[in-house]
Amino acid sequence: MTLVPVQRYPTTTDEEREAAVEAASLAIQRGGLVVLPTDTVYGLAADAFDKDSVQGLLDAKGRGRDMPPPVLVSAATTLDALAVRVPTWARALVEEFWPGALTLVCHAHASLQWDLGDTRGTVAVRMPDHPVALEILERTGPLAVSSANLTGRPAATEAAEAEEMLGEEVEVVVDGGTSPGGAASTIVDATATPGRVLRLGAVSYEQLNGVLEPLGHAIPDPDAPVKDDEDDEDDEDDEDPDVAEEADA
Repeated sequence: MTLVPVQRYPTTTDEEREAAVEAASLAIQRGGLVVLPTDTVYGLAADAFDKDSVQGLLDAKGRGRDMPPPVLVSAATTLDALAVRVPTWARALVEEFWPGALTLVCHAHASLQWDLGDTRGTVAVRMPDHPVALEILERTGPLAVSSANLTGRPAATEAAEAEEMLGEEVEVVVDGGTSPGGAASTIVDATATPGRVLRLGAVSYEQLNGVLEPLGHAIPDPDAPVKDDEDDEDDEDDEDPDVAEEADA
């Protein structure tokens, strides 16, 4: 099999942006991998319903099936096509933070014909707040997207960084400039009530609970129910060691 040389597409003008979106969409349809900008960090994307492409994504990053990629969508309404039994409080978070840097882990529809890895019946879903990413998603449908980096290395915030790490594995790099967020999304487990923060990222506990406390579903700090305020502040910046590699884009 002959490898297709990676092509980087700028998005400075309307014409460049259209060419980049079209090239990325066609590459996804061919089963290829694409680097695309998001509102958090650059992402490595594959067709969520193409198991070979998803496996290619995991292989490119050096990641096992025990760390399945999240799924990015172009509209909040797509959540109900992918997930079931989404609690009311989780929908309130969607209304407040989507599009944006919040990933929800939900019960997946059992009927979905996909293989994201060892998901144990769940799917992590996010709607990014980036116009180029959303345009691509509108054309391709849901994409499996993980941070554009090799496992163990920092997530790329520039297209050149992503290309340096993954250029031999991808067909298209969409260059949207420096990532506006620079921090990964916050991941919330919505498969049980109350919810649980799996990774603290761009959306803080305070922001989450500003929505959830009026509903009676505030998310407790899982690290220490009995600590003074100063210790709580220190611990809120720590990553969960079990999900530190799950830096979704």
